[in-house]
Amino acid sequence: MAHLLRDAASRGIAPSYVGQLLAVLETETKDQQVIDMSSLVEPLSDREVQVLELLADRFSNPEIAQRLFISLPTVKSHTRNIYGKLGVHSRKEAVVRARALGILSS
Repeated sequence: MAHLLRDAASRGIAPSYVGQLLAVLETETKDQQVIDMSSLVEPLSDREVQVLELLADRFSNPEIAQRLFISLPTVKSHTRNIYGKLGVHSRKEAVVRARALGILSS
């Protein structure tokens, strides 16, 4: 089930609903979260998690730069790294995947 939901999320199918389903599923199976987290080739850095949290809160890149006291190109670099590590292509996909992996809370 989780595999099918992740596939739907990666295709952008009902991202909000799929994200909620994944969050519930992952909460019920905490052992699965550990397995899923280990599937990342490289874990997210602390700064990348901070950027990801702000992406989840729908802040723009300039707003993220201002809040974290970093430059706009640095925000873009972190975002690109997040996408690569999570295997996604958009903010929405990154947030859904991060929630599914337990990196972000619901």
